[in-house]
Amino acid sequence: MDQKSISRRTFLAGSAAVASSAGGGLQLLLSSDARAETAKVVVKLDWLVSNGQIGDIIALQQGYFKDAGLDVEFIPGGPNSATVPPVVSGEATLGQFSETTQLVAARASGVPIKIIATGFRTGPYALTSLPGAPVRSAADLVGKKIGIQPTARVVVDAIITKNKLDPSQITVVNVGFDKAPLVRGEVDAIGGWVTNTQALSVLGPDRIDLLLSDLGLPSYANVYFATDEAIEKNAELLGKFIGAVSKGWEWTKANPQDAVKNVVAAYPDLSLEWELKTIDKILELSFDDSTKADGWGTFDPAKIEEQIALFDALKQYAQGRPKLEDVYTLKILELTKDVRPRI
Repeated sequence: MDQKSISRRTFLAGSAAVASSAGGGLQLLLSSDARAETAKVVVKLDWLVSNGQIGDIIALQQGYFKDAGLDVEFIPGGPNSATVPPVVSGEATLGQFSETTQLVAARASGVPIKIIATGFRTGPYALTSLPGAPVRSAADLVGKKIGIQPTARVVVDAIITKNKLDPSQITVVNVGFDKAPLVRGEVDAIGGWVTNTQALSVLGPDRIDLLLSDLGLPSYANVYFATDEAIEKNAELLGKFIGAVSKGWEWTKANPQDAVKNVVAAYPDLSLEWELKTIDKILELSFDDSTKADGWGTFDPAKIEEQIALFDALKQYAQGRPKLEDVYTLKILELTKDVRPRI
């Protein structure tokens, strides 16, 4: 994940614009004959292909999509690329957000989409500090200067609210995307993507990373979503896709170094050196006790409800918060419960 993408990957980015551009009828993209042996599936990504999609690309390379009767195409995003409209219009079969908060914001604006699976167990955004002024818990933020990109300011507000901290005792400093302010001592902690190993390397091996989940914020990342209509009418197709993707992540877990080499060979803009140094963190974000119990891609609706309530308290939903049942479905996970690896 490129840390510069924070301007695009805001936690509540562009929901009103998404809603206004979504109009029109809903059609799931299939091959001309829905009963054909191979169905075309287009996946609209939130950003460029990066280490968060390693398992997805491996599923393509290993033939898992083909085995499921799918012809899958990944369409990368970018700084000027909208994620939701192609899915709602039917140009794409499903999409992937970087964070659950983005989908909730879109739903709150009237966009008919739901979470169907989540790739990362927690958002990879983190606060990083150094041993000289360590931030090892939310309580350690008191009396500190925190460097945050303006688009992620709501994250600090959420941490303060969740942990009942006094905002007057925490200084927030607007920063960019490099770690220089922390190196120079201008801030005590700085926000960024823990998966951006290269950017973090300037801080040395003793840095302290606190993920959102470490700070009490429930979150999921690499969020697969589809329209209400697609979920209702084409659940089997979506299930085939999620099942095949889960096998790609299983292969990646078993063969991490080879997975990185294969994906970098296909996407040479990625750095082999840095992706090899990052893959362990990617797998740590992708698998935990919940995936061991319920399979890759699982999520807990109670955590999403907690997240919605927290951001609602911060007045992030101008048109009112959405109902929990409107932002997710377990239908696709249920269809694939015997396929998705429990690791």
